[in-house]
Amino acid sequence: MSKPTSEAVLSALSTVKDPDLGRDLVSLGMIQDLVVAGDGRVSLRVVLTTPACPLKAQIESEVVAAVKGVAGVTAVDVKMDAQVRGRTAGVGAPQGSNAIPGVKHIIAVSSGKGGVGKSTMAVNLATSLALEGARVGLMDADVYGPNIPTMMGVTEQPRIENDPQRGEIFVPPTSHGVKVMSMGFLIQGDQPLVWRGPMLHSVVNQFCHKVEWGDLDYLVVDMPPGTGDVQLSLAQLVPVTGAVLVSTPQEVSMQDVRKAFHMFEKVRVPVLGIVENMSYFQDDSGKRHHLFGKDGGKLLAKKFSLNFLGEVPIVQAVREGGDEGVPIVLRQPRSEVAESLRELARRIAQQVSILAAHGADQGPQVSIGKFS
Repeated sequence: MSKPTSEAVLSALSTVKDPDLGRDLVSLGMIQDLVVAGDGRVSLRVVLTTPACPLKAQIESEVVAAVKGVAGVTAVDVKMDAQVRGRTAGVGAPQGSNAIPGVKHIIAVSSGKGGVGKSTMAVNLATSLALEGARVGLMDADVYGPNIPTMMGVTEQPRIENDPQRGEIFVPPTSHGVKVMSMGFLIQGDQPLVWRGPMLHSVVNQFCHKVEWGDLDYLVVDMPPGTGDVQLSLAQLVPVTGAVLVSTPQEVSMQDVRKAFHMFEKVRVPVLGIVENMSYFQDDSGKRHHLFGKDGGKLLAKKFSLNFLGEVPIVQAVREGGDEGVPIVLRQPRSEVAESLRELARRIAQQVSILAAHGADQGPQVSIGKFS
């Protein structure tokens, strides 16, 4: 029996493509630590572009099949891993944007209007990405209604430390594996915030550059309703990878989401897709009731050639989780709505990876391990 070689195994793996990126795993640099033993045993590591990859099982299966097809291979050991890649060129960001040190991707969660569950989506998106193994931060930029500390169950205040270069900086508390920063930490109880544009710009700048976020794969930003100063400030201050638009199915909500879409278009922030929240209520018999209309999000996504990321039903436990500070993906992880939100997070991570791949052409980087 002929003995397999590293070259033969790599040749076989070059036939396996990442379905999203449209290129083979070898040229994408996803094959690492390849070891081909003399007795025909092969081990390798597949490094995906996100730990939340929705196609992980499919890629693993195709890798195993490709390697087993090489003459002389007796066994295959595949380890699935992930390393989130940043957008080296800042594609889609305005000229002169200053990246946040250590933060690979900024995802803005926006709605164009209030009352559609945007903060709920942001909280469950951040928590879901953390559950998948990503390093995640959550910035509460909804300065007029900073509810994120309550929804994440954060009672600890951010620490203030002195940095030799940046001066005083905030060290954000961590909850459910997510670093959290919010104006809610800085104002007293029910005190209203009455600020003009320059002050809002200043606080967004501080939350970006005066917070010790550390190394993050994703920084999720909960935006305020509308298309005003905070949205413009974020787009001007940092390279935002993309925006997620949250809506409910009815036309009144669709009108505001259309405005939000055009706003992000003007400031050159790609829209990752549309989420339809409160899509339906399902009664005890299993019948679905479309209280706010049907398929509004799908139709809007089709009109603007956007990804329809998914629909989320009206479920009482989602509201309860927000009030109690335990997001539904943690409170009832096996529930249908939690599974929907986890899948939604995977699709968003998928779109971020596609944008990152289009921002830089990665050459082949395959590491060959030694068998001992």
